[in-house]
Amino acid sequence: MRLEYPYRTERFGAVRIHELQRVIEIDCGTQTYDDQLGPSRIVSRDAIRDVERDLVVVVPCMNEPRRVIEGVLSGIPHDCLIILVSNSDRQPVDRYDLEVGALEQFCRLADRAALSVHQRDPGLAAAIKAAGMPELIDDDGLVHNGKGEAMLVGMALAAMTGRRYVGYVDADNYVPGAVHEYCKVYAAGLAMADSPYSMVRISWHSKPKVRDSKLFFSRRGRSSEITNDFLNRLLAEYSGFGTEAVVTGNAGEHALSLELGVRMRMAGGFAVEPFQYVELFERFGGLLAPDAANTDVMTSGVSVLQIESRNPHFHDNKGDEHVVSMRTQALNVIYHSQICPPALKSEIVDFLGGHSPPAERIYPPVASLALDRLYDGITAEAESFHQIVQRLPARVRTVTPLQRA
Repeated sequence: MRLEYPYRTERFGAVRIHELQRVIEIDCGTQTYDDQLGPSRIVSRDAIRDVERDLVVVVPCMNEPRRVIEGVLSGIPHDCLIILVSNSDRQPVDRYDLEVGALEQFCRLADRAALSVHQRDPGLAAAIKAAGMPELIDDDGLVHNGKGEAMLVGMALAAMTGRRYVGYVDADNYVPGAVHEYCKVYAAGLAMADSPYSMVRISWHSKPKVRDSKLFFSRRGRSSEITNDFLNRLLAEYSGFGTEAVVTGNAGEHALSLELGVRMRMAGGFAVEPFQYVELFERFGGLLAPDAANTDVMTSGVSVLQIESRNPHFHDNKGDEHVVSMRTQALNVIYHSQICPPALKSEIVDFLGGHSPPAERIYPPVASLALDRLYDGITAEAESFHQIVQRLPARVRTVTPLQRA
């Protein structure tokens, strides 16, 4: 893969936010040289493949058509491990059962391994509570509804696989080729990262909409523009200079090293992606009291790469209410950040029509979980948990994805 070389970097304490890089060639051939002085940077096929062998791809899913899910699965590179975390309806039709059937059929045909679990499984909730994270459980004794909650469950499972990286792909993507490119970008970005504590966030090339019976390829989402603007204002409050460094505030498609991911708190619902920036600024920005457990992170620094894909991003239009909800939850986590200055808080309140934002649910890091207890609980009590094994070429042994710590 050939990408533009990022020449500018915004610093916030130990956090390095690299300027947006464009994908120039999805496949740049067998070239392996890396001219860091030139306008582009090459990541070899071997380097990408090495990361893919260590990459878990989590697919949060909720009531998506089976054919769309099958397309998403087909776009995930073969060496990546798939984890499906579903919050789909179980009644009157058990849609999760249909999803598991599609996953099992795909893995059988493709000779791959995968994991799946339903977010509202009582056994999953009991296992998470026993492992030390009761905050994730609602008043009904189940894992809270929400995308962020599904992503947290996915990261916890990924942490038990022995792999080094985790990436996220939404299940409503209609173009398997886009999913494939996203995963290749994850691998290329993680291979390029100059720190073991790294994150790759995708800015999609365009988001097509139908206008007057024609496709219009919009460059930015209605929610993303607002989220990026306020995150950049937060940076500017401390640097004293205006900036447009952050362009991926709502990046649903992103990946990160598990060494970084398990140390970060996560927000619930649609606040999860913008909160990642807020968490990095709070935890590693150098403004708050240092955490002795993260001394190594402060020394190595956190590298955030933002990469623009080539494929357009086709998915369902979930309506204006969905856009407003995403935008509001993003502003909520910025407003309630410990480092949000009063002037910016006032600007957020004004933007929201004079209403003080409610606080979003914030969960402890995955590192706080006792993974051995989580493993025992999930495998023993979560009836919706499925572990699809992969047959090795010799057809003698199988590979079990999950490992007990």
